[in-house]
Amino acid sequence: MKYNALIFDMDGTLVHNMPIHNQAWQDTLAEAGVQIDKDDFNRATTGKKTTEILRLMLGAQLSDSETAYWGKRKETLYRERFADCREPLPGLLHLLDQAHSLSLPMAVASAAPPENISFILDELDLRRHFETVIGAHNIQNGKPDPEIFLKAAQTLGVEPAQCLVFEDALTGIEAARRAGMDAVMICTTIEAHEVAGQAHVLQAVPDFTHIDLPALLGQG
Repeated sequence: MKYNALIFDMDGTLVHNMPIHNQAWQDTLAEAGVQIDKDDFNRATTGKKTTEILRLMLGAQLSDSETAYWGKRKETLYRERFADCREPLPGLLHLLDQAHSLSLPMAVASAAPPENISFILDELDLRRHFETVIGAHNIQNGKPDPEIFLKAAQTLGVEPAQCLVFEDALTGIEAARRAGMDAVMICTTIEAHEVAGQAHVLQAVPDFTHIDLPALLGQG
């Protein structure tokens, strides 16, 4: 096989939750006095840590206490609104089972805070599928910086070029490229044509039901 490990983003990839995230951001930032266009905001911020987003939108001078306040406000809104909607993206569980049958180690690499990671991975009983989970508390820089993917590969003990990334955001696709990794685009937040021509993007699909994992692993 060309790839010896799989790395998954979480939000928008394992679950279809980005519209809920974006609405929570819109409402939180409105409370803070900032109006946003959700499409532009999504493109500029997806894959970044909450602290990075807040300082981008509210100013680099934002104090730690203010950052903590607005970050908690946003994440609380998100979890309240998505709690009854949580479910794995179609085809995900089958693909994870296929990966296990092929003895492929897997990781989650998400810029989400620990509470949000637990909210998805533990409440949906997904954590057991992954050898490691790299979150916002493990990195200095969010995507498109490749740090999170490189750390995941290192923790798995696999060379970056042997890792295949599953992502839903352009920042994540770029982070994979910078990490020297190929990627599959899960089109829950953007359209397939937006990654057309990127040599490291093997496929762009609506969900995991459109992926033939054994065939994909033999590409290249």
